[in-house]
Amino acid sequence: MQFITLLGFAAGTLTTVSFVPQVHKAWRTKRCDDLSLTMLLAFGSGVLLWLIYGLVLHAPPIIAANAVTLALILWLLYLKFRYRQFSSSSNFIVSRKEK
Repeated sequence: MQFITLLGFAAGTLTTVSFVPQVHKAWRTKRCDDLSLTMLLAFGSGVLLWLIYGLVLHAPPIIAANAVTLALILWLLYLKFRYRQFSSSSNFIVSRKEK
């Protein structure tokens, strides 16, 4: 394997792994209020475009990194919408008790 390909895999691995703690935290705490929906959608769109670019170029490092990153972003979006209802209903209960 060429050095430049290994460099691409290393870069992709590091940037992709950076999302894992955020997904883990959101899943563990069942809270995603601090995640910006706009950021997730914009970043996810960019990652999707990078994935398409990698597919057109037949570049395995770009394809692998962006496919995994896109999956993590989609998981975060799922958790954000899933836990949005939970946190809204719990806020409603708290506010009713205060009255």
